[in-house]
Amino acid sequence: MPEYDVRTVIPLSESQQDALAEAITRIHSTKFTTPRLFVNVKFTDVSKQRTYVGGKRHQGNHIFANVRVGPSRTPADWDDLSKQVVGAWEDVVQSEGSGRECELQSFIIMGGMQGGYEAGFPIPPAGGDVQWMRDNMEGFKKKAADGHEGFIDMLAEIEERGLMKDANGKA
Repeated sequence: MPEYDVRTVIPLSESQQDALAEAITRIHSTKFTTPRLFVNVKFTDVSKQRTYVGGKRHQGNHIFANVRVGPSRTPADWDDLSKQVVGAWEDVVQSEGSGRECELQSFIIMGGMQGGYEAGFPIPPAGGDVQWMRDNMEGFKKKAADGHEGFIDMLAEIEERGLMKDANGKA
């Protein structure tokens, strides 16, 4: 459902990418009731891209998050999410390097996701995850029974985290 695009001007090692993707997935899925299977993180090398800030050529690292917004997700929720994601960047990337090239210039949350389809299911509105899980549980179970590892993991996660009990879009 959400898509995080980590745009870097510095090369991140595979282990850094893995650690940052895991951290972002954990942060988003525990902040809200989004199952981990539906948190998408991609890495884009923008080192050769020309970017300007204040009319001057500038390179920097950025993370853009395209998310679902709604009344169940408050400005305080977005501020907390921002602090956690920036903290993950600092722990994973800045802890291994120094200098301005390792800094995260921005973390931008865009709430333009109006709908869509993912892994064979319609994307629910923000705060509608619990009802969406209820409505699609049989389909999730069928995919798990057919051996889809992501859905096997998701069913275990729903049970472990008690996601079906939450009704406000937050864990």
